[in-house]
Amino acid sequence: MALELKQSLRMSQRIIMTPQLQQAIKFLQLSRLELCQTINQEMEINPLLEEVPAEDEMEETLPQKEGKEESTKEEPVSEVTVKETIREDFDWEAYISEYNTAWVSPSHEDTEDRPSFENLISSKTNLCSHLMWQLQVSDLDEVQKEIGRYIIGNIDPDGYLKASVDNIIHSTRRSSEEILKVLDIIHEFDPVGVGATDTRECLLIQLRFQGLGGSVAEKILTDHMKQLEKKRHSQIAKSLGVSLEEVLNAVSVIASLEPKPGRFYNDEETIYVSPDVYIYKMGGEFVIVLNEDGLPKLRINAFYRETLAKKDDISRATREYIRDKLNSASWLIKSIHQRQKTIYKVTESIIKFQKDFFAFGPAHLKPMVLRDVAEDIQMHESTVSRVMNNKYMNTHFGIFELRHFLNSGIQSVNGVDKVASLSVKETLKEIIRSEDKSKPLSDQKIATILKRSNVDIARRTVAKYREVLRILPASQRKKPYS
Repeated sequence: MALELKQSLRMSQRIIMTPQLQQAIKFLQLSRLELCQTINQEMEINPLLEEVPAEDEMEETLPQKEGKEESTKEEPVSEVTVKETIREDFDWEAYISEYNTAWVSPSHEDTEDRPSFENLISSKTNLCSHLMWQLQVSDLDEVQKEIGRYIIGNIDPDGYLKASVDNIIHSTRRSSEEILKVLDIIHEFDPVGVGATDTRECLLIQLRFQGLGGSVAEKILTDHMKQLEKKRHSQIAKSLGVSLEEVLNAVSVIASLEPKPGRFYNDEETIYVSPDVYIYKMGGEFVIVLNEDGLPKLRINAFYRETLAKKDDISRATREYIRDKLNSASWLIKSIHQRQKTIYKVTESIIKFQKDFFAFGPAHLKPMVLRDVAEDIQMHESTVSRVMNNKYMNTHFGIFELRHFLNSGIQSVNGVDKVASLSVKETLKEIIRSEDKSKPLSDQKIATILKRSNVDIARRTVAKYREVLRILPASQRKKPYS
């Protein structure tokens, strides 16, 4: 078979990701804080961008004749326009991962804007450092402190020892008597009970530290832990040969102990959420207000626009530089407006589908999937998905992530309507909250009550939802009375 060269024409459609489209994708998925940081970075590298002062912002909202005259004078720069458009139904799923990175805020050179030195170095004391400090000021010798450092290094944030005594012996090359002696001392460090291997040992250490060794509470923890978990207090009283009142008093003492002694020294920082959208109810209608607090209002610097209009006074290289920066600044402003517009449209669609939620509360949430919103606002599902990521809405009933309103549906008893799974969970919590604590409802009884409310749900589904909500079963929710 002979080889030959041929030329052929073929027509095909391809999507080429320009830097401008990449920037629009990146802005669409950023949270409000990340957007502010990104804008500040762009303002530092692009001299044509400037923030609109508050007083100028008020003036620009009023129509003026002078503004019309300026627009006619600036006609020479009309050739620098952005012709590329962002398709609202464009599938960005394949391009998102490249830009799914955090954005670092710009450094401030002005010392007046910097926080105080104390704020820069302040940090919350964690459990490990707190225990190490107590070890250093203790009366232990250097060998014991070396063992203590190894033990503390193997204590998890909840305060439990994750290494066995045999492993500690093998790693420190010390005898079991030395290890256990140091471990007993650490058990009485603040918080008491730290370094225990399980919950039973942790609670026993705290009881004995309070001088309650040999009490009914200690006997319950030692021999009747399973019955205690299932709240079978009558069986415990019969086994110990004491009255039910004594058992209940001992249980109240046990309940006052801390099962996770390291909880107070958790060094995880609290993450505060800043809503992207506020929803207000005015005259029976819901008003959407985008949160633009701290978001700089951008405009093109007038000096560079005038410089570009003067064709004879600048070099070709300077003109190309200004033109490139002008194009970049225009796309930045357009991308920000596109992002805000898309968030507004998505929020508007959510209110349309979930009007009962905003009027009556979380229990009235309706089934809604991503496709419903995408079809309503005529955008691609992946676009809507990225818009809803890390975006929060402030409502009369609290702050919710936009994805909170996406939930599956459960068939109703009549077989016509569907009920949102989140709404069923809220109803389940309300049923358990109002139950008789001495006779808690079983999962089957809860399923029967839900069926009366037109929710066709099985007992196993009730148990699954109860576990998701971290609600104990009926046998463990029971609160006996003396």
